Amino acid sequence: MATTLRTTDYSWSALISDLLVGRELTPEELWWAMDSVVGGEATSAQLSGLLIALRAKGETPPEIAALASGVRRHAIAVDVPGLFVDIVGTGGDGTGAVNISTMAAIVAASTGVTVVKHGGRAASSQTDGSADLVEHLGIPLSLSPADVLRTVEAAGITYLFAPTFNPGLRQVAAVRRELGVPTAFNVLGPLINPADPQHQLVGVADPRMQPVIAAVLAQRGSTALVVRGNDGLDKLTTTAGSCVWVVRNGHAVRQQLDPRTLGIPLSSLADLRGSTAAANAAVLRSVLAGEPGPVRDVVLLNAAAAVAVSRLGPEPLEPQLANALQLCAEAIDSGGAATTLARWVAA
Repeated sequence: MATTLRTTDYSWSALISDLLVGRELTPEELWWAMDSVVGGEATSAQLSGLLIALRAKGETPPEIAALASGVRRHAIAVDVPGLFVDIVGTGGDGTGAVNISTMAAIVAASTGVTVVKHGGRAASSQTDGSADLVEHLGIPLSLSPADVLRTVEAAGITYLFAPTFNPGLRQVAAVRRELGVPTAFNVLGPLINPADPQHQLVGVADPRMQPVIAAVLAQRGSTALVVRGNDGLDKLTTTAGSCVWVVRNGHAVRQQLDPRTLGIPLSSLADLRGSTAAANAAVLRSVLAGEPGPVRDVVLLNAAAAVAVSRLGPEPLEPQLANALQLCAEAIDSGGAATTLARWVAA
């Protein structure tokens, strides 16, 4: 854990007042704020004021980067060797879609790509979150770093439950639930994976924040696809095109992706709607059993993006996605994806 910042130069009222008049906060100010939150010294009202004032001003890449690094200073470190991918969305898109990221993570892992997924329970969603689904499948959320490594070795996939590895953020979860609207902490989720993945598929619900996240990841030197469906889904969607920021070699380039160019027919958001963890688990098992349809299509598309980002080259994105899509479809149809889930649960 890094040494916390102790100074009388900062105060919650000063930080919130500065945000309300449009001043960008410095990294030092935001580190102080995160130290106060993680240390349990900040009240819910102070944290709520900061998050709402940040959103009203508009979060900048340096502010988001500082908030993320402020949280990661206190995280329980996880050292996963080798190349691995995180598949994660910000949530808060209001679509009530099934747990596409978690399903895609299982399929991607079954192709040989190691997946270290970071996530939590739903804070402002109409369907249960990734942690709810993982827990319902029989996978414990209270893994130690040693458990994480054993699970990765056994199944090629693991799940880092955000409150377990960022224990100081329990107060944040309560505030997010009470506010009921997306805040900077929706955006921070994909940026505070304590395993520090260098390859990520990140879905962003808020179109304002998509280029911000891309800029933060580019500054980190990450390889990533930062995606948002044109229907609002914080994933690559199959109901319309998607906006994709391709992050590579310190640069972020924006493009559009039409699923029909990959042979995927358009569907509707109603086709992708989820519900409780039990219902979503039943959908997952149907997809892994080979059931065709819109959910399989959207899961394959996002799993292919995760596979592609793990080996992203300078070629155009669509051919790389097409090759990965074929691998993912074969993984489902051969039973490999179902086997990966069984190994994960057993591990």
